[in-house]
Amino acid sequence: MSTHAASAPTAIAAAPAPAGSNASKALGIGIASIFATVLGLALPGNASAVAVGWLVAIVFWTAIAIGMLMLIMIHHLSDAGWSVVVRRQFEHGISAFKWLLLLFVPLLLATWLGKGDAVWPWGNLNHVLHGTETVGEDAAYWHKSPVLNILSFSALSVFLYGFLILVSARLRKASFTQDVDGDVKWSHQSHATSASCIALTALALTGIAFFWIMSLEYHWGSTIYGMWFFSDCIRGALSVGLLVQLWLFARGDFKGILSSRHLHCIGIFIHAFTAFWAYVAVCQYILIWSSNLTEETFWYNIRELNHDGSTNQWWWVGIALILLNFLVPFLLLLSYKTKITIYKIAPVAFAILATTLLDLTYNILPVLKNAYGDAQPFLSLNLLWILTSVIGVGGVCVWSYFKSFASTKLIPIRDPRIAECLANHE
Repeated sequence: MSTHAASAPTAIAAAPAPAGSNASKALGIGIASIFATVLGLALPGNASAVAVGWLVAIVFWTAIAIGMLMLIMIHHLSDAGWSVVVRRQFEHGISAFKWLLLLFVPLLLATWLGKGDAVWPWGNLNHVLHGTETVGEDAAYWHKSPVLNILSFSALSVFLYGFLILVSARLRKASFTQDVDGDVKWSHQSHATSASCIALTALALTGIAFFWIMSLEYHWGSTIYGMWFFSDCIRGALSVGLLVQLWLFARGDFKGILSSRHLHCIGIFIHAFTAFWAYVAVCQYILIWSSNLTEETFWYNIRELNHDGSTNQWWWVGIALILLNFLVPFLLLLSYKTKITIYKIAPVAFAILATTLLDLTYNILPVLKNAYGDAQPFLSLNLLWILTSVIGVGGVCVWSYFKSFASTKLIPIRDPRIAECLANHE
């Protein structure tokens, strides 16, 4: 097989090959990994580590699903021709939102039953901060308590998921129904849905970034934190989407459909959002460094130094993110051939997906601290619970994808721009 995507357009309208066995395998792996994660609760004093690892996994897969939803809406609003067949795989991916809500429930239960100590420190007013005062004695908490309380947090989290589920269901229904009747009204409906909901979706992902991640260290704040999370959402979605396209091409479904032009366009998007991630991350760091306010710099200090001034492991993670999450993929994707050559672009997509997970881990895991107030080391048993959680939640998401994959056509066969998309070759 050529190392480049096929270039001859073929109007393939057949239904996709059966995906039942793949769905069962994915669900089996997911359940086994979830069970392995639950076993971690049996270790003394390990509940918080397991819960935070589960949060990393939920945020990671939710970010990917949100990125897919945003890309679908961007497609409809721009009325793009090249991305019609790419959109269909994103439509399958966003079917996972309802299952992600279900998998998020254990974190809410842990917060209610464990008085908040399991994940978010503000959930327990008796939680000791910095070895001295409690959350209940902290003036900074009471200023934020109208939203940082268990009831408001739970209601907001369910509401955000509910919104994402409803928008996704509406877009999926319009697209899948159009495969049957070919009515152009479904394209108009999808455009209207995207126009009315894309800003609200941006607010939803910002809320997730603020309330699920930034509130882990509620003394700290960043006004561009939602933009950082948005960049991870899009890069994760693009990487997963690209890998799915290549998988379909490798097994024969997308031969004659996926072209080098499609790969080039996806590569351009990944390249652009790699630069965008770096821009946001650097702006946030420089602004906090230049102002040099204790209530802001501490967030980076615990990711660089221990209480005695020695460099901790998280400093090296930060350096790795600069190199592997920005510099290396940015330079590689400058090349046109890298974007259109399968054996070159696939490793880049895998690497970006891995470093997106590392970036989320960097932002979440240091909430676990030792007796001195230092972040627990990066290389620790905590990584095991992140791994089992990511595989567990991912198994459920992949199962949801395959269930949706088998329910409709391989590509949007009656989309008004499908012919243009299939002819989108260089």
